[in-house]
Amino acid sequence: MDYKKIAQLLYPDVTETPEDIFKRYPRRQLKEGQVVTRFAPSPTGLMHIGNFFQAFISYNLAKNSNGILFLRIEDTDEKRKVKEAKAVIYDVLERFGIKFDEYQTLDGKDIGDYGPYVQSQREGIYKVFAKKLVEEGCAFPCFCKKTEGKEDVLKLRETKFYEDDEKEYDPCRDLSYEEVKKHIDNGESFAIRLKTKNTGKERIKFYDLIKGELEAKANAKDFVLVKSDGIPPYAFAHAIDDTLMGTTVAVRGEEYISSTPAHLELFEALGFTPIKYCHNPLICKMDENGNRRKISKRYDPEANMMYYFEKGYPVDSVLEYLLNMINSGFEIWRKNNPDKPWQEFKFGINDITAVAPLFDMVKLNDISKNVIARQSGEELFANWLFWAKEYDAPFAEILEKNKAKFTKVCAMDRDGATKPRKDIYNYSMMKDNFDYIFSRPTSYELDSADTDKANEFLSEYLKTFAMPSSNVEWFEGVKALAEKLGYAIDNKLYKQNPDAYKGNTAKACEFIRVAITGHKNSPSLFTIMQILGEDEVKARLSHKF
Repeated sequence: MDYKKIAQLLYPDVTETPEDIFKRYPRRQLKEGQVVTRFAPSPTGLMHIGNFFQAFISYNLAKNSNGILFLRIEDTDEKRKVKEAKAVIYDVLERFGIKFDEYQTLDGKDIGDYGPYVQSQREGIYKVFAKKLVEEGCAFPCFCKKTEGKEDVLKLRETKFYEDDEKEYDPCRDLSYEEVKKHIDNGESFAIRLKTKNTGKERIKFYDLIKGELEAKANAKDFVLVKSDGIPPYAFAHAIDDTLMGTTVAVRGEEYISSTPAHLELFEALGFTPIKYCHNPLICKMDENGNRRKISKRYDPEANMMYYFEKGYPVDSVLEYLLNMINSGFEIWRKNNPDKPWQEFKFGINDITAVAPLFDMVKLNDISKNVIARQSGEELFANWLFWAKEYDAPFAEILEKNKAKFTKVCAMDRDGATKPRKDIYNYSMMKDNFDYIFSRPTSYELDSADTDKANEFLSEYLKTFAMPSSNVEWFEGVKALAEKLGYAIDNKLYKQNPDAYKGNTAKACEFIRVAITGHKNSPSLFTIMQILGEDEVKARLSHKF
């Protein structure tokens, strides 16, 4: 069969050869150990945490090897493409500080020598290689009405058209030149399919950088390389692009492991050296029955990377949590290096977990508490204000007008403290956490059995109250009054005979704290009183429970 004539019939306007294309994409000159990897998202809506997980792994592999990271937008699926989704991808990556060496800007400028970095702009390149495969008899045109589906193939299999049911050969695979020309002359559209060399009985072995050597059934399907609209699906496009762009490691989800035999056959047909795949495990959650399931944008709001900005999680909190899921050694490193930036933690491909990590919001919150605890009062206020400007504009105005006051609020039990408070894990919770700063309490965390004792103590305390000049002065005054009213100031004595006292000094302090803040626990009460001012403190102490 004259495959070259068929190829010319299909692609009469394609005059370039693969050799011409390779001249435009010279081999990268890399030093030993340098990794070239990419993040290749599809603009289909929100940025899923699973996609970002891959981006973050790729970012670290490139950074830790002094390698190259490029961004390639895989926008060839018109049915799933979402308007403005590309801008969402760029926005999330910028917010998280994921910087690329090569990419295309939102206004269409390529940064780097291996572009275009958007697949829909590389259609001419794909046609060159599609023509090459047809010329060599490795691919063929398919004119089936639903060429991307299996309907025609399944009908033929039902009639025992093929002797071996394990094959999925396409009915158009052996069309003659005359038959192809007839379809073309009739104006029919066509897809290009790989002509698989396998029968469905072969097995192959391949190596995954995380999971090691794997074995699977070889591809035995004439799968689509170029759709009837002229656009290639993932398999064909990524094989060409990763080869031309010099990718050395492709990070992708482990759901692609089952497709790897087909991809490897395609690399062989193209005459390319297969790239190395790093199939990262999928992030999972436990369902109500105790079974693992993939984290889902439909059921889990935290699957959307914008969720963390909306809730006000620090960027470093999310990234440190992802590092915990990528490599359990990060937790030990962080414990031994509490003040170092996470960027100093290094890991390689062999250090990536092979086990699907479980998403744990409690763990994320614990990490975030530590991240926020490392911030100074000024840093915390600046981050709080930055978040509020985007997600709570009216409240941001209040913060800006009272910067000095709220900077002091953020600094409570923080600046200079040997053990800073760790009760805040995102900025959205701060307004509720410090509600007593903005207005007087409307509810009080006081045990009903303590009502009379609290009213008695506060009444006496208010009679002589004056704003203390130091925390020591304030506490000594509380102790003196507590002892006078029958409270134990020696906790050992109180524990030995609690019935002999109305309570201890801690209980007396609790009454004051609840009257002023509404809560049994709060940051430094002396600092809170200083921020509120003497008149406001007296007004709150006069409350009757």
